[in-house]
Amino acid sequence: MPEKTEVSGKNPFLAALGERVRGLRARRGMTRKAVSIAADVSERHLANLEYGEGNASILVLLQVANALQCSLAELIGDVTTLSPEWLLIRELLERRGEADLRRARIALGELLGTGGGSPGAVSTRVALIGLRGAGKSSLGQLLAEDLGFPFVELSREIEKFAGCSVAEIQALYGQNAYRRYERRAMEETIQIYPEAVIATPGGLVSDPATFNQLLSHCTTVWLQAEPEDHMSRVLAQGDTRPMAASKEAMEDLKVILAGRAAFYSKAQLTLNTSNQGLAPSFALLRSQVRDLLQLPA
Repeated sequence: MPEKTEVSGKNPFLAALGERVRGLRARRGMTRKAVSIAADVSERHLANLEYGEGNASILVLLQVANALQCSLAELIGDVTTLSPEWLLIRELLERRGEADLRRARIALGELLGTGGGSPGAVSTRVALIGLRGAGKSSLGQLLAEDLGFPFVELSREIEKFAGCSVAEIQALYGQNAYRRYERRAMEETIQIYPEAVIATPGGLVSDPATFNQLLSHCTTVWLQAEPEDHMSRVLAQGDTRPMAASKEAMEDLKVILAGRAAFYSKAQLTLNTSNQGLAPSFALLRSQVRDLLQLPA
């Protein structure tokens, strides 16, 4: 039998597996029920897996990995065993801190010609990131007008590519198709607009390829807000997705925010829009962006 921890009585591997499942689910912004449906696995079985109490078969893990749009290797915790080069690179990066890893990512991007997203580099494409309800659309439109730049709502560009609404894309074709449209929309926006203010979907950071594009080609601003503000603003807009069917909507939102915060924090600028109105939030955003772009106030 596998060894178990003395404190919790749980097998350490199963406990770590459960944490990864919860973390991936939060990053994707999916409720347990949504993953259960997509994976064709009962909610109870999925809950046991997340709490390190379910010794799931390899086929069940494969179903869960597919539902979470990740490789089975990522789910079980080893994405760097594909080749000797991967193993050698992993050895170089193991036990490095976040600052060293960021420098390595930037250097790799520059070496491979994809752009590194260097902290010292600024672009006249200003991308606003964060959860729904942070103020990306309202503040983005004001900032674009102030700078004299086009305003791009990336969700609308995704809908143009797909020929249907975001909700219809996800309902008819699933998350994987949505992420492909999102990536295409990001690529085309970068190609078309040398100057722009871009309001991005909250879950864009869930796709590393698209997020790398954004970091490499845009000046990024994380519009932060407290979970209560996110929820109240979204409800005021008459939009309850994806929380409408959840009895624990606020808890789900907090989990999603916690799962994405480390990615949002890669932005060059951060602005908290809680506890202040639109006008003071815009004044702060305008000042920060103009200062970073070295534009006159």
